This record gives sequence, structure tokens and C-alpha cells, in this order.
Amino acid sequence: MRAVIQRVKKANVSIDGKITGQIEQGLLVLLGITHDDSQNDIDYLVRKICGLRIFSDAAGKMNLSVEDVDGDILVISQFTLYAQTKKGNRPSYTNAAAPEIAIPLYDAFVSSLSRKRDKHIPTGTFGADMQVSLINDGPVTIILDSMY
Repeated sequence: MRAVIQRVKKANVSIDGKITGQIEQGLLVLLGITHDDSQNDIDYLVRKICGLRIFSDAAGKMNLSVEDVDGDILVISQFTLYAQTKKGNRPSYTNAAAPEIAIPLYDAFVSSLSRKRDKHIPTGTFGADMQVSLINDGPVTIILDSMY
């Protein structure tokens, strides 16, 4: 499982011109799922995302987590995070999990994150053509890969 995390002042996702999810201060998580991901990958990423100390404290140092600042999290599925670009100019997405594998894992990830944060987690729609808008705060962008 791969996640691109962006610290944001605000972010939203829309489909066909309608906003389906939005947050204020917090994290935008772009989530890619591969064939052999499991609950272990979900548990690792949820724990890591919630604990990342990438928000500024009173001294201006990145010392606080999204939990510490009571920030929100917006999750967007993004199979293109598993693009292979070594050969040719057209990316291959064979490392991205097929929908029948990815959708249940995506849903489980969002549910686990919601339970951990005790908050509703807004999302996009898996497989939809989405437009994502954000104001990256910093900018701070971090890439996480699960260890399993």
C-alpha cells in the first residue's frame, strides 16, 4: 500500500462538478493499493498517518500530529501511484490491484482511519473521474509505503 500525504489548509474532491468530500486543516491522503496488500498494511499506514508529526507547534517546529491539532483527513483512491514508467512513455498499471481486491481494502482503510480518529473520513469515489483541489500547507508532502 502506498500513500502520498499532503498537509493542507483545506482540500476537496468533486465528481461531475459536485463536491463529494472536503476538509479544512488536516491531511489529504492519496492511497494506492497493490495485489498483496492486507489488513497489516492498513494497520501500519493508519498508525503512521495519524502519528506523523508534521504540524507546527507554538515554536514553529513540526512536532504535532493530525491528532494533536484535531485535523481532518480526506482520502482519495489513486491507482496511478503504482504506475511503472521504466519502459516506454505509457505507464503500466499492472502493479495496481484490480477493483475486486482494491475496493474492499480501500473501504477497510477508510473505516480503520475513521475508528482511529473517531471522526467521519470524507472520500472520493473509487474509480471515478475526480477533481481534487487543495491548498498545500508548507508545502509538506510525504510518501509512505507499508512495510508488509
